[in-house]
Amino acid sequence: MFRYRLDEAPDPGVVAHWLLLAFNAGCINAGGFLATGRFVSHVTGFATLFGVERQQFGFWASLPILSVPLFFLMGVTVAGLLTDRRIHLRRPPRYDYVMTLCAACLLLASLAGGGGFFGGFGESFHLKHTYLLLALLCLASGLQNGAITSSSGSSVRTTHLTGLTTDLGLGLARLMTFQRGERLRDEMLANCLRFGTISAFIAGSAVGAALFSTLRYHGFLLPAGIAGYAAWHGHRMRRAAPQADPLSEALPPLLEPVGN
Repeated sequence: MFRYRLDEAPDPGVVAHWLLLAFNAGCINAGGFLATGRFVSHVTGFATLFGVERQQFGFWASLPILSVPLFFLMGVTVAGLLTDRRIHLRRPPRYDYVMTLCAACLLLASLAGGGGFFGGFGESFHLKHTYLLLALLCLASGLQNGAITSSSGSSVRTTHLTGLTTDLGLGLARLMTFQRGERLRDEMLANCLRFGTISAFIAGSAVGAALFSTLRYHGFLLPAGIAGYAAWHGHRMRRAAPQADPLSEALPPLLEPVGN
């Protein structure tokens, strides 16, 4: 789950785990939107929303909405310190720690929400009632995205699709350009993974919409469980090969990511 880059031709099991985390991100995003009226991994959307609310309510009243994406940034930073920084220091990355923190955030969102701490599910979209929930979900999304981005050499994103869709469009253009050979094979592999990631995110959103409509805040138990499984997998991976990590070789990614 956390050891391969696109140019290493990951086996089907690794790809399946990447797609599972994309599914997880779609589920979290659907739950966040149904609960708060906002997409929790959409940093661009928060910047736009700040502009709209500033016009309607003034600068100081709209400033808190601009701070919400900082929790996504915080999650990515923590993930980077526990993974990417350790790789550069030639120490084994702790993906298990990152995903355990992610699962804890989602579990807390479920339990606190079920206990009425955030008010009724989807009943109030006012920021003062949903700020802490948004913070937890953005933090969880940042942790997950930081972990998978670090482990894949910036080749895979799981929590947002803008840059991924741009990469897919450019990849399709490259397929029309390259002749037969290794570059064409690598590009086909990358495009299949991009398309699969987009599809998995959409599937997670669809499942999440049905799940949260029935279970309300307790729907976050599903993504918490998936994050917990990822933490267990990362721990098992580290125990199986604690002496070395192939990512310490710092191989370059196949393609530089584009956009958000």
